[in-house]
Amino acid sequence: MLPETPSMLPPPALHPAPSLTPQPPSSDEDFFSSASVASTSSSSEEEKHCLTPSPSPSSIAPQIPISWPVDGTLTLAWVTDLMLAFDWASRNLPPADLPTVLPVEAFDRLVLTASKILHKEPNCVRIDDGSGLGPESRVVVVGDVHGQLHDVLFLLRDAGFPGEDRFFVFNGDYVDRGAWGFETFLLLLAWKVLMPRRVYLLRGNHESKYCTSVYGFEKEVLTKYGDRGKHVYRKCLGCFEGLPLASVIAGRVYTAHGGVFRASVVTPSKRAKGKKTRRINLIPDPSVLSLGSFEELSKARRSVLDPPWEGSNLIPGDVLWSDPSMTNGLSPNKERGIGLLWGPDMTEEFLRKNNLKLIIRSHEGPDAREKRSGLGGMEEGYTVDHVVESGKLITLFSAPDYPQFQATEDRYRNKGAYIVLEPPHFDSPVFCSFDAVTPRPKANPFYDFEDVIDSDEELDLASMVTS
Repeated sequence: MLPETPSMLPPPALHPAPSLTPQPPSSDEDFFSSASVASTSSSSEEEKHCLTPSPSPSSIAPQIPISWPVDGTLTLAWVTDLMLAFDWASRNLPPADLPTVLPVEAFDRLVLTASKILHKEPNCVRIDDGSGLGPESRVVVVGDVHGQLHDVLFLLRDAGFPGEDRFFVFNGDYVDRGAWGFETFLLLLAWKVLMPRRVYLLRGNHESKYCTSVYGFEKEVLTKYGDRGKHVYRKCLGCFEGLPLASVIAGRVYTAHGGVFRASVVTPSKRAKGKKTRRINLIPDPSVLSLGSFEELSKARRSVLDPPWEGSNLIPGDVLWSDPSMTNGLSPNKERGIGLLWGPDMTEEFLRKNNLKLIIRSHEGPDAREKRSGLGGMEEGYTVDHVVESGKLITLFSAPDYPQFQATEDRYRNKGAYIVLEPPHFDSPVFCSFDAVTPRPKANPFYDFEDVIDSDEELDLASMVTS
């Protein structure tokens, strides 16, 4: 593990001041601790030096409570103040005092502004020349972060903040399990509002009502915002509905939380006798499984809190819950009870049909991979699962030393990772692994981690439909 450091961020100036007197930052470098560094020790030829870290934009301590700008326009200083304030609060305040840092009024404005942006985006966002992607650009792809705020703060510092030539694609699962899912999600929403065409937030399977009720995010929000907690939680759920499902980068790289998806094969149901004017209903044929098209993906109804595991709108569930397999073919994902399992032949078909070179997905941490024979572990924060004629399938996981709370004493102590895609083709991944920031502030879990299984397998997903 890395050496312990007292804090990643300097404390903010408080108005009014709490019982703990904050200290001013000593230098720009104090904006983030240098304890964690990206690791490029793998023997893989693809693993190179990562991006040059961003310097601190300001050493001025932020003012709290955070208030929404009078003109409604966010600035880099506002977003970095939010980062500073969240880090300080996580180390010095009890969770129930978070409204003194980010009042509900500021939360409402941030979530409303972000939701309007997200809901206007298509199911699959395209990041290409029309989006400003150019010969000097880099694209940073991030996997699951699961409320591990301090590791996200480090990742942003290590990869470099979003900018004119630095794009970010976050692959979902911002909340649950970790103690700071709310702060993590709000921070990424702030970056999205600040740079809507440089930061893309995709949806993960945990951005749902069902998962957040099982793995802690709902209780976290209710704990932090008290009698306003239900209001705040509902606003977060509404924002989850707007998160896009996938992205295509430079026409070469497909990213989604879970992976590929099925075609919408339907068959007409029988028309009742004597009902000539009754409309013929189309129902999906569960016996026919084939890969879907981007046109079908674009038409899927994503604004559902819990994607169905049966019925006519199965594509969102596939995109969010599916897993790769080392066995050829396409089949129902019986372990999870929702989504698909797909083999190397399906990866080849998906890449070839869509003229792609890479699939980057997330969804599986070290706990899930421990149970999956034939697939690599998550010790370095990523695995290359399929290597086929047309390209590769990669699983990317960005939450190191995961999960924060774990029922077993033998922790995985995995690294997290992010991927950098570079010009001219943006299809040769540069893997950047990093260790967890330590010490992690002490916090209590918001779910019963001793009784709830670590991975998402074997959950009663059928209850999502009626939850």
